[in-house]
This record gives sequence, C-alpha cells and structure tokens, in this order.
Amino acid sequence: MAQALRVALAGLGTVGGGVIRVLDANRELIARRAGRPIEVVAVSARDRSKDRGVDLSRFAWVDDTAALAEAEADVVVELIGGADGPALTLARRALSTGRHVVTANKAMLAHHGLELAQAAEASGAALKFEAAVAGGIPVIKGLREGAAANAIARVYGILNGTCNFILSKMEAEGRDFADVLAEAQALGYAEADPSFDIDGVDAAHKLSILASLAFGTAPAFAQVAASGIRHLLAADIAEAAALGYRVRLVGVAEADNAGLFQRVHAHLVRFDHPLAHVTGATNAVVAEGNFVGRLLFQGAGAGEGPTASAVVADLIDIARGEFGPPFAMPAAALTEAAAAPSGERRGRAYLRFAVADRVGVLAEIAAAMRDAGVSIESLIQRGALADGSVLVAIVTHEGPERCVAAALERLRGSQSLHGEPMWMHLLD
Repeated sequence: MAQALRVALAGLGTVGGGVIRVLDANRELIARRAGRPIEVVAVSARDRSKDRGVDLSRFAWVDDTAALAEAEADVVVELIGGADGPALTLARRALSTGRHVVTANKAMLAHHGLELAQAAEASGAALKFEAAVAGGIPVIKGLREGAAANAIARVYGILNGTCNFILSKMEAEGRDFADVLAEAQALGYAEADPSFDIDGVDAAHKLSILASLAFGTAPAFAQVAASGIRHLLAADIAEAAALGYRVRLVGVAEADNAGLFQRVHAHLVRFDHPLAHVTGATNAVVAEGNFVGRLLFQGAGAGEGPTASAVVADLIDIARGEFGPPFAMPAAALTEAAAAPSGERRGRAYLRFAVADRVGVLAEIAAAMRDAGVSIESLIQRGALADGSVLVAIVTHEGPERCVAAALERLRGSQSLHGEPMWMHLLD
C-alpha cells in the first residue's frame, strides 16, 4: 500500500477528538477507501494536560499552533475556530508551504475564503471544508461536484441547529423563547453567549459559503442581511400554526441581474414544504438546479460524530488526489457580485404587533398599510399578552418588500405600539 497521508491536527475539542476516534475506529476501511493509510502525526491545543478521552502520547505535541505549518505532515487540519487569529495564521502558513488544509471554520472562510483559495491554487494545495457547513451533510461536495453541470437558481435552508432546536421546542411545547434557550444552553446545544446562533450570524457565515459555491461569486459575508429569533414569541409560533405554517430560521441566496441576494431571516414555512418537517438540531439545505431540479440535503448539522466524519471524508479525498478549486471554479473566475437590493423582491409577509388595548389602534395600523400600498390578506387580534398589550397579526398579499418597510416606518414611534414589530417572510 502507498505511503500514509500524514496529518497535523490543530484543535482537540469535541471535533478534534472525534477526528482521532473516527480514524482509529475505521482505520482499515478508511485506508482501503483512500488507497493508503491516514495517520495523525502531530497535534496542538491550548491545554496539554486535559484528558480528551484519546491517547495523545503517540503524536508529536506542538505548543505553538502556527508551527504545525512546518510539521512533517502532508495535511494540516484546522479545528481552532475564529475568523482571524491563530486559525487564519495557521491556514495561511500551511498553504504557503504547499501543505493541504482541511478546516471546519465557516467564519474564517466567510471572511477570508477568496484569499485562502488563491493561496491554495498558487501552491497546488487543497483547501477542503465539508465540515464548515451543515456538519456531516455532504452539501459542499453536492454543490461543488454533484450539481456542477447545473445553473443554480436558488440555495436556501436551515443552517443553524441551535435555532432549529429552540423553534421546534417552542412549537411542540408552547414555551417562550427565553425558557427554551436556557434549556438549550443546559443541554449544550447553545453557548453561554448564544448571540452568534440566535442572531443569525452563524447561519450567515454558512450561507455566504453556499452562495459562493452555487453562483460562482467570491464569499461575501458582509452582504448578508442577518437577523435571528431573539424577539420571537410563543404567540408567533401559535399564529403560524393556525395559518398552516411553521416558523424556521432560513438562509436564502439568489443571484440575478440585480446582483447577489443573501438573507438570514425567520420565515413562515408551509406545512407541506420539506423544511417544515426539519426538527430539532437538524440542518437542511435546498438547491434548485436548472436540469437536476430541487435537491434536498438533510441530516445532523453539528456534533462530534457528523462533523468529524466530514473532516475525515475530506482527508480521504486528499489521499486519493481528488481535489480541485475550493469554491468550484478557479479563484480568478469568481466574480465580485454587488449586493442585490431587497425592496423590489415580491412575497407575502407576516407582521406581528404588540399594541395598546384601546379604540383606534387597528385603524391606525390599517391606515399605515394602506398608505404604503400593502394589501392585507388577513388581520387577527388576540387576547392580552403578559404585559397587558394585545397581539395583532397581519398576513399580507404578495407585494414588494419596500411597501412593507414603508408601512413599518410610518408606524415607528407610534404610542400605540409596545416594542418593535416582528416581520417574517412566508416561504410557500
């Protein structure tokens, strides 16, 4: 059998330990599929003494993570995380020395993906990142290779397991956001500071990578309009169900003559849409190709086993010599797409207001909608919320988003409204 592929591993957290366990458990099978053994030869992490449940004595320990780029290895696996700092330094140095890089770092790719792709191509090295989006789901390979013959019209999906876990719990148990978030933190689904997840930033990182693969554009994280589920009420979940929808945090990317549109936003998803049935911490991505039709990728979006599996799959590709441009086409062919404005996008909207319980409030809201050119399909008023305000929910007819934005602007500062309105798009 051919000489082993030598791996230097940076980061020994949940995923890093998982990579070692996968390589140990499936050693013979992996060697047969790769055509040669894959062996970890050096590791680096912050705490040398921590028990990680695997035998690290067989590997060379490197205290300076960046020095792994000069280790006697063919591939550097970066599992440190973070858009900049040690992760970026290591990736840059490894690629500059011609070493292949495998990473699960969506933030680094969203911010520096084009630069790293250029460095990989210049040195003839691989830059692989299947684990950076949707954990163990082979969506990167699916877009980059399986759908390579297609023009992709749209890519969208549920990209954050923490938010989906929270929404599924709220839906099933009728509980409020803060209560379910606390449970998610206790179970380890959410970080102590959950902002990246619940404010849509994590999903936005992943969406920018998917958009690059789908549309041949340079990763453009700064153009993603991201909002999350922090202000969602249990009443919103109940109203959606009454209307025949479920609430999901969905990232959507489309490219046309107006530019590249990227948004992460809470949506109402019809019961008969595949994404409505994605529950718990599961991820799902839909890509629409002009010849292949609709593709649905669904599965575990995080966790030790699925993410480590994706990392090792990338190592197998490298061992076989199977790798091409990181973002599906040469870096020089990736375009710098302008951000497409959202104002002329047409669709239906769900608008929720918490309002004072007094005469004339509904007329004020309806007048703002009328004056902005928003056509109301249905208007529902419910009983008092915990703070004594009344919930008013509106579903609009299809129309341009600029009209809804104008209506909400007309209502800004109204003494009748308690807090900010909730605006969710309908994904039919």
